[in-house]
Parts: sequence; C-alpha cells; structure tokens
Amino acid sequence: MPKSKTTFVCQECGYESLKWVGKCPGCGTWNSFVEELTKQNKNSTFLDKNSESKCIVNIKSGEHERYNTGIKELNRVLGGGLVRGSLTLISGSPGIGKSTLLLQSANNIAEKYGKVLYVSGEESEEQIKMRGDRLKVASNNLFILSEINMEVIMNQIEQLEPKFVIIDSIQTIFKPSVASAPGSVSQVRECANEIMRTGKLKGISFFIVAHVTKQGELAGPRVLEHMVDSVLSFEGERTEEFRILRTIKNRFGTTSEIGVFEMNEEGLIEVDNPSNVFLEETSFKQEGSIVIGIMEGTRPILVEIQALVSETKAIMPRRTAVGVDSSRLNLILAVLEKKLKIPFYNCDVYVNVVGGLDIAGTFGDLGLALALISSIKSKKINIDKMIAVGEIGLTGEVRPISYCDRIVNEAEKMGFTNIIVPVRNKGKIKTNTMNVFGVSSLREAVNKVF
Repeated sequence: MPKSKTTFVCQECGYESLKWVGKCPGCGTWNSFVEELTKQNKNSTFLDKNSESKCIVNIKSGEHERYNTGIKELNRVLGGGLVRGSLTLISGSPGIGKSTLLLQSANNIAEKYGKVLYVSGEESEEQIKMRGDRLKVASNNLFILSEINMEVIMNQIEQLEPKFVIIDSIQTIFKPSVASAPGSVSQVRECANEIMRTGKLKGISFFIVAHVTKQGELAGPRVLEHMVDSVLSFEGERTEEFRILRTIKNRFGTTSEIGVFEMNEEGLIEVDNPSNVFLEETSFKQEGSIVIGIMEGTRPILVEIQALVSETKAIMPRRTAVGVDSSRLNLILAVLEKKLKIPFYNCDVYVNVVGGLDIAGTFGDLGLALALISSIKSKKINIDKMIAVGEIGLTGEVRPISYCDRIVNEAEKMGFTNIIVPVRNKGKIKTNTMNVFGVSSLREAVNKVF
C-alpha cells in the first residue's frame, strides 16, 4: 500500500518544503506555498526491459519529418514546420489570438496529414464550433474534445490515434491520482510529463497553451519550459491589429525568427512583408524620426524609430524607451555627450519604435543617435528617403554590422534611395539604384545628414 505524505509546494517556481514558510527560498514570492498530498511507493520501479541503447549511426533522424502547418509565418518560427513527436508550448495574454492561430493550423494539418484532436478545458464544443465557422474551419479530420480529466484525454488519444494534438490550456487539466487542484505545480508537472511520454512514444506532435502572469511571464513552474522542445510567445495589444509570434526556445531551429500576423474578422492573416506594414504610416523628413534596418533571424525588416527630447526642470530627467533596450539608450546618450558635446543631462528623453516591435542587437544604434540629435536640435534630416544602420562604440566610432547587404536589398525594394552604413560594410554592398554613404565615426555621420 503506497504511503502518503504532505509537502508544501510554491505555486510560482515549484520549490518544495516539508513545512510552510511565508517567503519562498527559491523565487522570493510571499504566501505562495500550498499544501499538497503526495504518494510514495517503495516497491515501484521505472525499469523498462524493452529499453536498450542504440548506435547513433542506426538511429533514424526526424529532422525532415515535419508537418506543414499551412501558415508560413508559423512554419518560419518553428524552424521550417512542426516536427513529428515534438512538444511545443505557446503563451500569450488573454484574447491575443492563441486559440485562433492553433485552430487555423489544426485545420490545415487535418486536411493534409490526417486526424487532429483539439482539447479545450476552457470552452465547450459549441463555442469552438462558433469560432470555427467564423474562421471557415470545416475539416472532417478535425475532432473537438471539451475535457479536463487527463485520463479521459489519454483514452481519446489512444482510440483516435491523431497526428497532432492541441491542449488548451495546461492549467485546466488535472490527473485524479494527484491530490491537488488543477493549475497547481504538481498537476501541471504531472500532466506535462504524461503528454511528453505519449508524444515521444507514439510520435504525436503536441501544442500546449499556457497562461501568463500579470507581469507577462509564463505561468507555472519553470520546469515546464525545460521539458518542452519549443516555447513560443504571442505578443501584441488586443486593441491593435498586429501580432508578433516570437521563439523563446527551439530545439529544432533558431530562436531569432519572428512571425507577423494581422488580426481581422476572418482570423489571423499572415504578413509577408513586415517592412511595408511598419512603414505604412511613416512621414519622412520629420524631426526626431528616422528609418533603420534590423535583422530578425534571416529576415531583414525596416522600422521607424522616433525620439523626443525636451528640456526639463526636474532633478532627475526621465529616460523612457519603448522597443529599445534602456541600457543601450543610456550608452548612446553618454557617447553623444562625451564625443559630440551635446547636453542631455537636463532633458527628458523618450524613444519609441513604431509598430510595437522590440529591437534586439546593435543594428539601430546609428539611427537612434541621429534621431536623438534631430530632436534636440530641432533639425530635419537633409537626405531624402534615407535609412541608417550601424553599431556605435564607446569611442564614437561606427562599427560594422552583419547582414548589411540584406538590409540594403530590402531598402531597395521598399523604394529608398539613400543609406548610411559603416565604412567597412560599404565595400561589400552591390546596388545600382541606391546611394551608399560610408561613415567611420558618429561625427562624420552627423555632418553628412544635417
């Protein structure tokens, strides 16, 4: 007879303690410990007589066994498609479009490859059907199950033998053998373990939907992120049209790719040319505004960056950055003050990337510096239809960037005629329609555009 014992588990990070404590030693959260009942069986064994080691040469690779989801942006983020037997976790704010995206991809996979099971613990079959009618989802191989009992779900998977399964969401599923409420650390961990074992043994691809906290972070124990093969984050504002699908972890591809979608009445529509979307409302030759080129994975994207510098009487001026790393902004401000003698110590500085895109890396350093100078001096950029790319060093030099030729090609397609690049990148650029200006220092770039 298995023995039972009581432990206290932190509902934020999964830290276990034999007694209740007010503050979690693992994550520092207060009042997060909940008493849970666990069972121990001394005679239990995990030995499987059928398990044996295999030579790596004789193991069949699953790299090319991918399902085409029918959504190019989702395929891009996943690294080329959905890998057979993979476990993917997707998170996002409520109402952002997670269920819509998964229902559309489930219909496409069902049409091409076979049976697909959509398990919902939050909606009834009728509610999902209503959304399916709006999205024009009508595949005979797409099955809907409204259930939260893990044992019932596994029985349905055993009977149906689907190629692809969606669990929406993991916080609503529970196992009767675990003595805790749905959504607790123990339930999420055990249910995820059961899903992972089933997916690997039967070659079924799983998509798991997870909730997010008020801070926008993934809810549940951190071990959940380590168990899955891929972690996707769906970003954007419910009041805005555009959504960005970003990869946080991917065992089958890069984590630097993004997918851009537009939400309308018919569901999520792919955006094949994000540069056109982000520059759609751009008014060129405005004070404090400039277009920069960045790389998101293998995709070059042009975005507008805006800066507003205003004098203040406050002792501590404000530094507000949306879409730009605050540390990078402070670094560029320090270089401008030291090398160009432009005072920002008595000014509030606001920086915004139009379209809600977060810029990573150093591609936009030069453009950000020029936008700040344009705003504080109230001068427009003299060169028409110009973009700027380049990294700024602490000594004021403009350092070369990677993939500069791809950014130039994208700018050429978008109708730009002038581009400022690091001088070391200029020799590698081939273009017939654009004027390429190479600069070696920040002062040289300022003299060129103002």
